[in-house]
This record gives sequence, structure tokens and C-alpha cells, in this order.
Amino acid sequence: MSKLSWLGLLLSLLLLAAPARAQDSALAAEWQAVITGQVEAFRVHDAPAALSFAASSFKQNFPDPAAFEQAIRDWGYEAIMDSRTHSFGAYQQVNETVVLQAVRFTGPDQVLYEAIYQLTREPDGWRVGGVQLMKTAGMGA
Repeated sequence: MSKLSWLGLLLSLLLLAAPARAQDSALAAEWQAVITGQVEAFRVHDAPAALSFAASSFKQNFPDPAAFEQAIRDWGYEAIMDSRTHSFGAYQQVNETVVLQAVRFTGPDQVLYEAIYQLTREPDGWRVGGVQLMKTAGMGA
């Protein structure tokens, strides 16, 4: 399955998710704060802070925050790292420890992007475990 097909499937599943309850909104705020924290850290090139929001597997593979930041850039995530804005879309709590969260970005080039974040609940809270990014039609403001 191509990356584009996979992302489309995930977005479809998120849109079909049941409406959020009030208690779910409070829980969603927890992992959304993690995403926002990491995005804001990337925007100001604070690699140690950005890495602090990553899952333990990233921390093990990248003990040097500068290497983590460079790897994220090399993997093509500049639209997130240098984004102008971001906003949250639908989410799906897969189970007690895994969440998929849709996030829309306006990149530095004013192009719109859609990302699916996979977050994992670790002993110290929610952490970013992976991101799939796709350019979408349209331009940001």
C-alpha cells in the first residue's frame, strides 16, 4: 500500500470515528499538548525540547538531540518543523496506550499539509511515536 493510500485510509477511519465525549476532550487535550509542544520546539530549533516529546524508541536511537533534529529534517518533515500554523482534526483512540491524531499544517511555503500522528502513552505521559505527512490541495493564509 502506498504512503498516500495509507494516509487516505487513516483519514477515512478518523472521520468515521464516533463523536468525542466531554471526558475524551480532556484526554485529547493531553496528547494535543504534546504535539503542540514538539511542533513549537521544532519551530524555534530547540532540538532537546523537541526530542523530549518523542517516544522512548526515538530517545534510544537519538541520544544526541541535534542528530534527532537533523534526521527529522532529512526525512522530509520541514513542513512541520518550519510550519506557520497547525490545527487539530479528528482523532481515534486505538486503545488505552495508542492514539492517532490528524493535524493540519500551513507550511513555510504556504502550502497545506495533513499529518497523522501516532502517540503512545508511556509511564511519563503521551509521546510522539511516528508521523505520516502528506501535502494537500490548497494554500494557507
